[in-house]
Amino acid sequence: MDPAVPAWVGLVSAALFGCSAYLATRLAAVVYGNDAPLEDGPVPGRPPVIALVAIGAAIGAIAALRGADVPSLAIVDLIVFALCAVIWTDVTRGFIGDWFVLPPLGIVLVLGALKGDVVPMAVAIAIVTVPFAVAAFASKGMGMGWGDVKLVALGAALLDVQTSILMYAVACVVACGVAFARRKRAEPIAFAPYLAGAIALGMLFPRTPLFV
Repeated sequence: MDPAVPAWVGLVSAALFGCSAYLATRLAAVVYGNDAPLEDGPVPGRPPVIALVAIGAAIGAIAALRGADVPSLAIVDLIVFALCAVIWTDVTRGFIGDWFVLPPLGIVLVLGALKGDVVPMAVAIAIVTVPFAVAAFASKGMGMGWGDVKLVALGAALLDVQTSILMYAVACVVACGVAFARRKRAEPIAFAPYLAGAIALGMLFPRTPLFV
């Protein structure tokens, strides 16, 4: 934590990020609330809105107290917003909405291009997403959805290759462990919460290509 950052800055950032997380779930409900859950997808569940707000607030506080400037905080908030929205859609509808993945991915790529990081980002996306894309293709979108692949690409663009691989490996292990513990190994699960958690955790590392 940066000792030069007043505590109230962290509190304000936490409040703003918490509000953003909540608004993301509301907007997701407006955009995709009338869509029927996928018949071959995971059983629809109740999105953990309170947990998402709390986690979003924590990320906002940590980023601010580390000394992130306003543009960097805006980027982090955008990603938190997107992650909360995709968790809502995957848990309640069984798919990841493109409206909450592709625009943030485009913004991140543009910002990376402005910083001269577009080549490392492209390499990271290519390396990290290939295994997930192969899984989606092999399972015809049943075991691994193409929405998951797009979300993985967003995380790869934000984080470096090593961090992405590490975080996604952890996400896969945790998801398998939860499915095993619940004795639902043969049933599809909402994978977005695990991928989103991996991205959020990766953003808390000391540095990422775009911020903090």
